[in-house]
Amino acid sequence: MKLSALKNSGHWPTLLTAFLYFDFSFMVWTILGPLGVQIGEALHLSPGQKGLMVAMPILSGAILRIALGLLVDRIGAKNTGLIAQCIVIAALLFAWIVGLKNYEATLFMGLLLGFAGASFAVALPQAGRWYPPNMQGVVMGLAGAGNVGTVLDALFAPRLAAAFGWRNVFGLALIPAVLVLVVYLIFSREAKVEVKHKKLGDYLHLLKQADAHWFCFYYTVSFGGFVGLASTYVLYFKSEFAVPAVHAGDFAAVCTCAGALLRPLGGAVADRIGGIRALYRFYVVAGLALVAAGMAHSLYLNFAIFLVASGALGMANGAVFQLLPQRFGKDIGVMTGLVGAGGGIGGFYLASSLGFSKGLTGSYFAGLLIFSALCFLAIVGLGLVKTRWRTTWGALANARI
Repeated sequence: MKLSALKNSGHWPTLLTAFLYFDFSFMVWTILGPLGVQIGEALHLSPGQKGLMVAMPILSGAILRIALGLLVDRIGAKNTGLIAQCIVIAALLFAWIVGLKNYEATLFMGLLLGFAGASFAVALPQAGRWYPPNMQGVVMGLAGAGNVGTVLDALFAPRLAAAFGWRNVFGLALIPAVLVLVVYLIFSREAKVEVKHKKLGDYLHLLKQADAHWFCFYYTVSFGGFVGLASTYVLYFKSEFAVPAVHAGDFAAVCTCAGALLRPLGGAVADRIGGIRALYRFYVVAGLALVAAGMAHSLYLNFAIFLVASGALGMANGAVFQLLPQRFGKDIGVMTGLVGAGGGIGGFYLASSLGFSKGLTGSYFAGLLIFSALCFLAIVGLGLVKTRWRTTWGALANARI
């Protein structure tokens, strides 16, 4: 598709502002991870406490995705986005002026930052509703590319903390927060389309179908692995190899960038060879890489292995969303919320379990091994459903399954 077609269709200012909103939101959503070293040292947190601290925004974001998805249908995506951004700005202001003075305060901050992670349920439908069905793939890809924000905080947050102190990082984050809010307020628009209001019962109805559980599980492993690792990398490299927080942030940024940028490639591979075959390959690579990472004792070897793991998990994210519209095309909005929540729960589990693993055993290996087992369990699950999928709804799909 030519870029001119994208420009002449829909509303490109809304697409751009949705991207900016999503990008900034994902940046602050995981900000406690890159700052985890400095915050942990200042508050004398245990490895388990640090793991739960960086995991709390992921869990909160998972739950709030469903809540904001319901709100989008009732008051509009733009109004929902404005409310969520104001809550995040208030949280940043609180952390800057009042500070995070104890462990409980960090958990409360993580709870509020979940509103940033829930932007997934706002920005994507707001942009998508402006464009025709044949442009949804590229539009969702462009709006969803905002997940590169997780790279930005890993790259800049430790540097800013070293220069100005970790508390002032929250204050500095207010600058882009306010700028994005103003741009979003002025330029974004609500598409004039009729939207069927989702109800909580719609989610419960879909959860009665076995395939909904399978898709939630597959995204729990793929996106959960991606964002859980992204939130933990700085703590991991600092703890295991005594790498300064700034340099640990560099390693984290590169690994996270691989997962974010390779997501569209994963979808393209799934289009070519089929989503099931693609997921087989991605889960195998990710599972083996996680085991290898736990056994590697060289910094650069470990970094290279995690680069592969994040890349494979990012590509698996794309493959899951190649299959999802084929099975749940009529309920894609509700299912996006459900699988998004599943992905957040997976990220919460991985980030928190790695912290508890370090605290209980002195090593991250047990946590990595268990999540690797989930990758292989997902492969077993694919083996159980592939024949049924290909001979039922897959046989009617206009895509390779």
